[in-house]
Amino acid sequence: MNFEIITELAHLECVCQEARQVPAVMLDTEFIRTRTLYPRLGLIQMYDGDTISLLDPIELENLLPFWALLADESVIKVLHASSEDLEIFHHHAGGMPTPMIDTQIMAAFLGHRLSTGFAALVNEYLNVVLDKGEARTDWCARPLSAKQLEYAAADVYYLLPLYNLFTESIEQAGWREAVQQECELMASKRGKISDPEKVYLDIKNAWQLKPKQLAVLRKLSSWRLKEAQHRDLALNFVVQELNLWKMARFDIRSLEKMMDGGFNHFELERHGKHLISLAIEVDNMPDSRYPKPIERLINFPYYKQTVKNIKVQTNAVAKSLGIVPEFISSKRQVHQMLKWAWIHEQNPDKIPDLLSGWRKNYFEEISLPLLKK
Repeated sequence: MNFEIITELAHLECVCQEARQVPAVMLDTEFIRTRTLYPRLGLIQMYDGDTISLLDPIELENLLPFWALLADESVIKVLHASSEDLEIFHHHAGGMPTPMIDTQIMAAFLGHRLSTGFAALVNEYLNVVLDKGEARTDWCARPLSAKQLEYAAADVYYLLPLYNLFTESIEQAGWREAVQQECELMASKRGKISDPEKVYLDIKNAWQLKPKQLAVLRKLSSWRLKEAQHRDLALNFVVQELNLWKMARFDIRSLEKMMDGGFNHFELERHGKHLISLAIEVDNMPDSRYPKPIERLINFPYYKQTVKNIKVQTNAVAKSLGIVPEFISSKRQVHQMLKWAWIHEQNPDKIPDLLSGWRKNYFEEISLPLLKK
C-alpha cells in the first residue's frame, strides 16, 4: 500500500478535491478516549480508489476542506462500524457525512451479526488477514511509526473491495433502500445532543427516587453534563454517577455527609459546596416543579408476556429474511416501542424504530395488536 501523510492545508485541499470527483470515498478515524468527554482525534484515513490519504489533525491548521467533503451529497462516504466516527464528525464538523453507508450494516443485511468486525469480514470475503496489533496505539502521539501508519491505511484500503462486494449482494437481495434508511437512522441517533434537563433519566436506579429526589438528581446531573462539556471531561471524572444518586436519595446537604457517603477528595474539594447549593435550591422549589415518578416497563403486569410474544414474531421474521433477530429488533428497540405504546400513549412524534422505515412492513401488522393493554 502506498499512502500520503497530509500535514499541510494546501495538500488537504488537493486530495479532498480529488476525492469529490469519485462516486464513493472510504473513511476511517483513529482516536483516543480516556478521561475526555469527546474523543481526541488522532488520524483520519481516506481512500478514493486511487490515493490513500492519512490526514493528520494534530499538524493541520484546519480541516475545512475535509468537512466540506463530508457534506458533499454527490459522494458516498463509506465507513465500517461508524458510530464513534460519526460522533467525532458531529463534534468537530457540526454535521454528519451525507450520504453515508456503513459496511457493518450492509453485512447485517447479508446475515452477519451487527457486531461483526472489519478484520473478520476482510478475512472471510477477501481472504486477507489483517494485523490488529496496533489497535491500542496512542494515535495522538507523534511521530507515528511506519507500522502504525500501515495499520491505519489498511482499514480504508480493504474497505473499498469489501464495499463493492457488499453493494452487489445488497442490490441482488433488494436491500439497497433499507440499508440507506438504517444508516440514516444511525446517523440521526449519533447526532442527537443530550438534553441537560433529561440526562437524569439515564442515571442508574433513578426509578427508585421520589419526585423531590428526582428533582435533585435532575439538577445535579444537568450541572454535571454542562461542566463535563465545558471542561471536555468524562462525566464520572467530574462527579461519579453513584454519588449524584446518593445526594438525591439520602438528602445529603453537608461536606461531612458527602465524605461519609464515599465522595472522593477531588469531588469534595472542587465541587462539594456547589453541589450542596444546587440541592438546597431544589429544597426551596415548589412541588409543582418536581418531575413525575419514572415508570418502568417491567412494572406493567403484561410486560414479560408481551416481550416474549414480540420475540417470537421477531424470530419468525428474521428466519424468513435470513437476518439475525437482534439486528431486526434489539432489546432497546423493543423497549422503545413499549414505551411509545404504554407510556407515551402512541405519540405520533415518538414513532419507534420497529414501526417506521424498512421495519414497518414487517412489524406494524403483527406488533400493534400485541401492544394493547
